Formats: sequence, structure tokens, C-alpha cells
Amino acid sequence: MAHSTPLIFQPNICNFSPTKAHCKKNFLNPTPINPTPLKNPRNLCIRRERKQINLSAEKTPQFHLRISPNMWWAKLKSAIGQRFNLEGIISASKVLTNNPNLLLPHLKVPNIRYINWEELHRKGFRGVVFDKDNTITLPYSLTLWDPLRLSMESCKAVFGEGNVAVLSNSVGLYEFDPDESKAAAVERELGVKVVRHRVKKPGGGSEEIERQLGCQPMEVVMVGDRRFTDIVFGNRNGFFTVLTEPLTGKGENFVVKMVRKMEELVVSNWFRRNLKVKSHCFLGNSEVGLVLLEEPL
Repeated sequence: MAHSTPLIFQPNICNFSPTKAHCKKNFLNPTPINPTPLKNPRNLCIRRERKQINLSAEKTPQFHLRISPNMWWAKLKSAIGQRFNLEGIISASKVLTNNPNLLLPHLKVPNIRYINWEELHRKGFRGVVFDKDNTITLPYSLTLWDPLRLSMESCKAVFGEGNVAVLSNSVGLYEFDPDESKAAAVERELGVKVVRHRVKKPGGGSEEIERQLGCQPMEVVMVGDRRFTDIVFGNRNGFFTVLTEPLTGKGENFVVKMVRKMEELVVSNWFRRNLKVKSHCFLGNSEVGLVLLEEPL
């Protein structure tokens, strides 16, 4: 008579954690082994899945930039920050109190079409930095204003594309352009680099610009349409500063318009007090007319 083989208890793998005892086959003593149950096996599966997702995410470049829930907040801050520059207001109050001549540019032109790039290069300047909004593009646009295209191409031909850059509070600033998508779009459009920086103009130093252009501060030309940001920043760092008139008033926010009017009112008042711009070492105040074109490009 055939003897029935006793059944060995086979625990469900989803209901216990394997131990060393389970890995050994004991044919002589088929005593069932009491499994150690898990508190919640379902949670273990979920944790393992999440761990696998996290590992795959770490291998994906810029993963946090694509799915970060804070991206909407960065875009909101960008929209507000471009319209309300608290750092600029604080800096302006200091300039008005301590050093108002920083508001005065070395050269003032209607737009960049009136700048003689060849003469600037001949005088010893080796790099050019442009503000973006209302200097070379319409407000908050990422494309070059078409009438300025010939002058921009002339600038790049004289100085070299690697020695021309854009420094803006709306693109390239890590706070408002965290994924650098706007900076990349401007670079594709203009064919020049956008300086990445952490501090809004007029704050910050010239380190990023020096590193980008590979030249000394005295060799840099700063071109912009705002006195309290572009011109103050350029003069503080020893650049040759060029102030342009805004390309348009359309699309510009109310705060910027009011600040611009205040800038001109303050400066006109100081001109009556014989306030003068500090002379640049490469180009004296009496020689500034040499870099001004009579006929625009």
C-alpha cells in the first residue's frame, strides 16, 4: 500500500519575509516553518515601486525641472518680478542719496543703430553687453526688433559673436528663468550668449560678464534703456555706458512707465546743478561724439 507523502506547508511569498531557514531544503524533517507575516505587504510593493521610480528619475537629466510642482510659482514670480523690481527701488534710493552721477550715461542715443561699433573697438573696447526689453526687443518679446538687425550684425562682425552678450532681468536670471528656456530662445534668435546670473540689475558684480566675454570691466560697453538698472549697473562696474530711448511704450507695464518718468525728472533736475558723468579711461567726455553715427545703420 502506497504511503501518502505528508504535505509540506508552502507559505505565500506575499505574506512573509524570507529567512535563511527558508532557503534550505530539509527533506529529512518536513516540519512546517512558521512564516513571519508582514504588517502590510501591500505597502512593501508600493515602496518598492516608488524606489524604482526615484532611481529612474535620478538618471534622467533635469528631471526635477520637468515635473517640479514649483515651476508654476517660478513663472508667477517671473511675471511679478519683471514688473516690480524691489532690489532696483532700494538701489535707486541709495544712488539718489549717495552717488547720483551713476545715473548718467557716457553716451545717449535714440537706439543702437546710431552707435559706431568700429570706433568703439578702435578705442580699445572688446565686449558689448545689451539689455533686452525695449533695448533690442519689444517688451517681453524673445525676438530681435527687426529695424535693429543690421546694427546687431555689424556689432557681432566687429567684436565677434563670442564677445557680444545679453544681460537681462527677464531672461537668464535663475530666479525668473529657472529652466533657461527663455535664455535659450534668445540665443537662437540673436546668435549671441545670454549671461546667466543670480542677482537682478543693478545689483551684482561683473564676474559673470567677465567670464562670458573674457575681458576686463573697463573693456565692456553696456547698452540699455533704463537709468536705474542698466546705466547704474554699468557705471558701478566700470563699463562704458550707452543709454537708448525705449523702442516703444506699448506693452510696458505701468510701474516701469512711472519709474522712467521719475528717472528723467530727477536727472533733468540734477543737470541744472551741473552734475556730470564720470569720464571713462578709454574715451573722454570730449571724445564721445566720435562713436556716434550721424546716419543710423
